Amino acid sequence: MARNDNSGGGIKLLLVLLILVMIAATGLVVWLCIDLVDRPVAPTQPPAQSLPQPTAAPTTEAPQPQAEPETVVSTVTVASMGDLVMHMPVVNTTRQADGSYDFESVFRYVKPYIEGYDYALANLETTLAGTSVPYHGDPLFNSPDSLVDGVKAAGFDMLLTANNHASDTHTAGILRTVEQVRQRGLTALGTQLSDEEPKYVIADVGGVKIGMACYTYATGQAAEGRPRLNGNAPVEKNGIVNYFLPKTPEKFYTEVEALLKTMKDQGADTTMLFLHWGIEYQTTEKPQQREMAQKLCDLGVDVIVGSHPHVVEPVALVESTVDPGHKTVVIYSLGNAVSNQRTGVSHLFPDGYTEDGAIFTVTFEKYSDGKVYLADADVIPTWVNLRTNQENKKEYNILPLDKTREEEWQSLYSLTDEALEQAKKSYDRTDGIVSQGVQACKDHLTQSKAAREQMYLEQASGNPS
Repeated sequence: MARNDNSGGGIKLLLVLLILVMIAATGLVVWLCIDLVDRPVAPTQPPAQSLPQPTAAPTTEAPQPQAEPETVVSTVTVASMGDLVMHMPVVNTTRQADGSYDFESVFRYVKPYIEGYDYALANLETTLAGTSVPYHGDPLFNSPDSLVDGVKAAGFDMLLTANNHASDTHTAGILRTVEQVRQRGLTALGTQLSDEEPKYVIADVGGVKIGMACYTYATGQAAEGRPRLNGNAPVEKNGIVNYFLPKTPEKFYTEVEALLKTMKDQGADTTMLFLHWGIEYQTTEKPQQREMAQKLCDLGVDVIVGSHPHVVEPVALVESTVDPGHKTVVIYSLGNAVSNQRTGVSHLFPDGYTEDGAIFTVTFEKYSDGKVYLADADVIPTWVNLRTNQENKKEYNILPLDKTREEEWQSLYSLTDEALEQAKKSYDRTDGIVSQGVQACKDHLTQSKAAREQMYLEQASGNPS
């Protein structure tokens, strides 16, 4: 019987199929590997964490420049001298060979001081009625017009014309005196040509505006309000003399109050009041003067300057009773600038006090904010030396007794040994009267300035106390 060969073919077919499966599997593996290599890998995220934040720099404003404190931009000194009492022995020494009058010798030695001040004034204790009235001394004064030329040449800016001798040559003399003073470029204060003219002045001294007024006591008044001066007939015109009645000063206070307001409204930075008052030959002020000074201080006056007693009276610092921040500097009397009231002339003039006078100075400071303050007050004593010059002619010389130059007095003023001793005694008399008050004023003004400067520093720094 014959053998079947199909069994061998089946085995071959299985082998082929197995090989194909293996090839396919290998291809699949290769493809997977290639796919894994080409696919992008997602980045691995680190665990979330809080990172430290940068610290912000502290916020600071740019430094601002510190403001400068207010400073003094103007300093001015006003000088006041006492009575120019034109007794005929004084006038006669000024008469020249041609009949004219030259008063240079009277002011020769005080001139350098007066010229050095920013503003200067004196009390004119006479009238200028012209030659229609004889030149005369006490009790009815009339002097040559050239007296004002001498005053101007010495450096004065103002003459006080309200005093008890203002009407010695009647109303015409009052008016002519004002005219003569004004014609020479000086200010006449206290009398005016009519009631329509201001009874004050505002002097612009180095940018400091100083309101000034001058009044004299009157011995009575007419029904119309015209004053009677020195017992003379009443002044014929209203409003040409500034005056007050010592026993009834209320009207005067009302007038001064209105005057102060007017001056302030017109720009006055500070005020000075000149008063012809007091008792002759008394070296201490009377209670009435103190009462008036207090009232005027309460009204706001800054400086009071007195004349009439013909001797020097004390300096004082008066405190307001209505404004504790306000004080008034007062000199109750300047004494005589020049006169013939000398020891031996009359029993009224003992011990030389009527030969003595004072240059009273007040200094004002203006700051860069426009405010003005009283900064200093002082006194230089003066003495009138009656001497015979090299031409054998008598002279009345006003001598400034500047203590800082005491060793030079004899050579500066051509003094004999005896005259030098008299000058020293004069200095001591005046210094004994005014020194305590002057020092009190200086101390107060120095302290006030220190406080003011501190205030300005604090304001500039932005830390006002």
